[in-house]
Amino acid sequence: NEIKDYQGPKVLHIITKKGKGYEPAENDQTTWHAPGEFCAETGERLKVKGERQEQLWQEVFGEQLLELAKEDKRVVGITPAMPSGCSMNIMQKELPERVFDVGIAEGHAVTFSAGLAKAGLVPYCNIYSSFLQRAYDNIIHDVAIPKLHVVFCIDRAGIVGNDGATHHGLLDLAFLRPIPNMAIGAPMTANDLRQMMRIAKDYDGPIAIRYPRGKSVNRTDLPPIVLGQAVCVKPGKEVAVLSIGAIGNTVAEAIQSMNIGKRNLFAHYDMRWLKPIDEYILKEVVENFDTIVTVEDGMINGGLGSAVAEYVGNRSASPEDGRSASPVDGRQPRVIRLGVNDQFVEHGSTKELYELLKLDKEGICESLLQALEQ
Repeated sequence: NEIKDYQGPKVLHIITKKGKGYEPAENDQTTWHAPGEFCAETGERLKVKGERQEQLWQEVFGEQLLELAKEDKRVVGITPAMPSGCSMNIMQKELPERVFDVGIAEGHAVTFSAGLAKAGLVPYCNIYSSFLQRAYDNIIHDVAIPKLHVVFCIDRAGIVGNDGATHHGLLDLAFLRPIPNMAIGAPMTANDLRQMMRIAKDYDGPIAIRYPRGKSVNRTDLPPIVLGQAVCVKPGKEVAVLSIGAIGNTVAEAIQSMNIGKRNLFAHYDMRWLKPIDEYILKEVVENFDTIVTVEDGMINGGLGSAVAEYVGNRSASPEDGRSASPVDGRQPRVIRLGVNDQFVEHGSTKELYELLKLDKEGICESLLQALEQ
């Protein structure tokens, strides 16, 4: 009231206390930043009955980072104010001198990581996908142009749920893909994440690994991860489905239900890497299928679907055009892209939002059936 009628710029400085008014939150501010369900009277945090026993993606990251750090003294961890949220606190407890929490300063986290890489260390810079947007200029200028060996571990990629449009990590694939020197991977399983983190340790240049919030998936029947190589998860005859990242598990469930009694009409490829993308697999797919469906937990524009559509379009280009053209055989398969289409996604649980976007099992089945019938 005192300053509302003052003319010109005004600053009102308010000293706040996190958790004010609720004693458990005041005493343990980090835990109570995002505690999940809890009993207000006792402060007891509640576990949801019947939860799957798989590790959280962030826990897989945290344990693997500690393992790599014990093996290689060059490995260090950097995070902007989220050591517990991204599980870097696992390494922080055992090797505190090699973990740096730089506070809520994502741009600084990236530039600091670049400095450490320049000095010969191997920084694993863990930033939530939506917050990485704040450091885009730093990624380009301080890491990508000098081609420094910074490992970006992008947590909370894709639909996050219950935090609204500001927290969904839907843009990272699209905004990282155009950056020269940048490699981009997305694990489908917990084991894939571990392998990608290990590959990233010895990669020559900047590399990003993006994975979602929530429970990981345990699956050990897939071939080992190789940089730039995709894998055929399930062969098929009529429609090729190309996915990237953890949403591939939903795709696998959808295809399994669609293929029952239908003679394996749908082939499933886990692309694993958006960049470098596996052009050998793409060539195989283009030459053997008339319909290609891409599925990604991100924006359609600029991500996997765009990369595949560009490859298909470039097949008719001559080498003189300066584009990577494949041998021309006169075939032009159609590409159907599934993902988030040019919109900011509202608040809601991940279950509700995937259903709304038709990226749940039922929605993907519906899209695949349409692709088969068209």
